[in-house]
Amino acid sequence: MGKIISFINQKGGVGKTTTCVNMASYMAMMGKKVLLLDMDPQGNASSSMGINKEDKYKTIYDVLIEDTDLSEVIMPTKVNGLDLIPSNVDLAGAEVELVQMENREKTLKRHLSAIKGVYDFVCIDCPPSLGLLTVNALTASDSVIIPIQCEYFAIEGLSQLMYTLKLVKKHLNNTIDVEGVVLTMKDARSNLGNSVAKDINKYFGSKVYDTVIPRNIRLAEAPSFGEPICIYDPKCTGAFAYKLLTEEFLKRNSTDYIKIN
Repeated sequence: MGKIISFINQKGGVGKTTTCVNMASYMAMMGKKVLLLDMDPQGNASSSMGINKEDKYKTIYDVLIEDTDLSEVIMPTKVNGLDLIPSNVDLAGAEVELVQMENREKTLKRHLSAIKGVYDFVCIDCPPSLGLLTVNALTASDSVIIPIQCEYFAIEGLSQLMYTLKLVKKHLNNTIDVEGVVLTMKDARSNLGNSVAKDINKYFGSKVYDTVIPRNIRLAEAPSFGEPICIYDPKCTGAFAYKLLTEEFLKRNSTDYIKIN
């Protein structure tokens, strides 16, 4: 059975989508069969993989609201072994429409259960909020990865996020746990960044990955070209960091992987 992981932080601009897209891409490059699920109405994970938001295609909205079969929505990507379930702005209305549905928190879980065994990992890019879309993702997930920016307000809102996880664990998914915490956008020259990293390590302990993602202009550029960093610029420092992070993730999961240069 595959493992379903939600990438979550209700604070925007922390590198959540960047981390989800690039870890999923490197997992696939390292020999894993991976599904990237875009649960954010902004559709940034989809556009990061080259999907044109103006094109007509079925999305996760059709799955959640129209009960469309996942096989009609899943599409291949530029990365061999990585498939995508896209999203677009239509998903914004799903928050309201789901409220009317029976077992609304478990809609995504019901659909993913049919294909979970097909993939080694399902990576869900959650919206930067703690609404019904995020609750659906958490209910369907085995664990969460929390990207946290190395800046002053990084820990702001973490208590609310952890409280939401606690509620989901108690009422909807008693096996969910924190997979890991990723420190992102770190400026090695900044004393503040080092201080924040120290505080986060104190808060989460061994859950914090050793690999830290630096600020890197190539990482910021890649989504506008519709490519993950492993394709856009595999030699940049950002690419090297995400490759190391993915290797660390797979080691923690005791999973064999193909070493790439």
